[in-house]
Amino acid sequence: MAERERAAGEPAAGQQAGGVDRQALDEVVRFTSELIRIDTGNAGDGTCRERPAAEYVAERLAEAGLTPALLERSTGRTNVVARIEGTDPGADALLVHGHLDVVPAEPAEWSVHPFSGEVRDGVVWGRGAIDMKNMDAMVLAAVRQWARSGVRPRRDIVLAFTADEEASAEDGAGFLADRHAGLFEGCTEGISESGAFTFHADRGMRLYPIAAGERGTAWLKLTARGRAGHGSKVNRDNAVSRLAAAVARIGAHEWPVRLTPTVRAALGRLAALHAVEVDVDAPHFDVDALLGRLGAAAKLVEPTVRNSANPTMLSAGYKVNVIPGSAVAYVDGRVLPGGEAEFRTTMDELTGPGVSWDYHHREVALQAPVDSPAYAAMRAAIERFDPGGHVVPYCMSGGTDAKQFSRLGITGYGFSPLRLPEGFDYQALFHGVDERVPVEGLHFGVRVLDHFLRTV
Repeated sequence: MAERERAAGEPAAGQQAGGVDRQALDEVVRFTSELIRIDTGNAGDGTCRERPAAEYVAERLAEAGLTPALLERSTGRTNVVARIEGTDPGADALLVHGHLDVVPAEPAEWSVHPFSGEVRDGVVWGRGAIDMKNMDAMVLAAVRQWARSGVRPRRDIVLAFTADEEASAEDGAGFLADRHAGLFEGCTEGISESGAFTFHADRGMRLYPIAAGERGTAWLKLTARGRAGHGSKVNRDNAVSRLAAAVARIGAHEWPVRLTPTVRAALGRLAALHAVEVDVDAPHFDVDALLGRLGAAAKLVEPTVRNSANPTMLSAGYKVNVIPGSAVAYVDGRVLPGGEAEFRTTMDELTGPGVSWDYHHREVALQAPVDSPAYAAMRAAIERFDPGGHVVPYCMSGGTDAKQFSRLGITGYGFSPLRLPEGFDYQALFHGVDERVPVEGLHFGVRVLDHFLRTV
């Protein structure tokens, strides 16, 4: 019975697991729920106010003996930063960051109110349960446990709870990196969201993907110009037609395969776990053929073997019988490390004459080594609490605040551990309806995070 409990991440009776006590397990659930109740929906229009959540976080940190700083670029767009001193002053510092804002939610679409933080049937419901107030709560629960038990990590740990990640990050991580770089002195590596969750592959295999890369952000604005006129007349210089043709070409474009070191490592590891013999470094390696043999696990890699560009918004005209002189579209582009020049050249070709494009928002692509001591420590922490799980590296298809912190020379990993039951579609709940997280997943996560931060 004790062995089953440990495998499931539960402590045996009267025991602690991974240095985490019952209070920490209770607090990670309570903090997740209470943070969800603070509506920090960020529509990207500047109206979000993270300050109530920031004050909540700062109060929990202060109770643990830390001295958090509340920092704003714009009124109400508040960030929290605190440093925990390690036992080895010569060691590099580690950044642990999580954002406080969430994407908006429409209550009528949800089974429960998205800002209720309801705990029902062993699950915490609400916007931010996965993205990413759960991780914020794990960090708070872990460091408060350390304060109670007198634990100090070897490395200095800098905690950053940021605003505005769900939009431009200009009021959040970007502001911190540009204006408060001194707070992150000595940080060489960082961890944050979107990694170390249970991914259920075929044949009952449990994978734990740790993010060691991100595609770059290339949000584009396309503008077509033409001759305005009456809708009943012949017009060979129609801006709407020109724009529509460009958008159709972009949407239909087949991007070539471009494998980064992180993606190659992911493919090699997944092939081995699925007993597929393949040389991912061979000159004529067929990545699509391999993906076809990986079953469900292919979803972890498929979005990141190529650049991508998806048309998302269109705007033109003001009356049905008036041909407008201009038309605008927006495209969500994502670029692999090293793929920016190809992306720009391809956009020039696909938009064609009469359609110009520019960056609406742009951020760098990232890569992190998968043979580093930090990655090894993350892997060991996961395997300690789920010995039957398999850690794999992967590249995120989107991006995080790690992009902004990379300006300070900080290498970023996605590591917000959760053990999830089979059938729980973690990735579908990002920005989705009925976002929720199992209580047992939070318990597993705070244990793994605690162990990693103490041993890395």
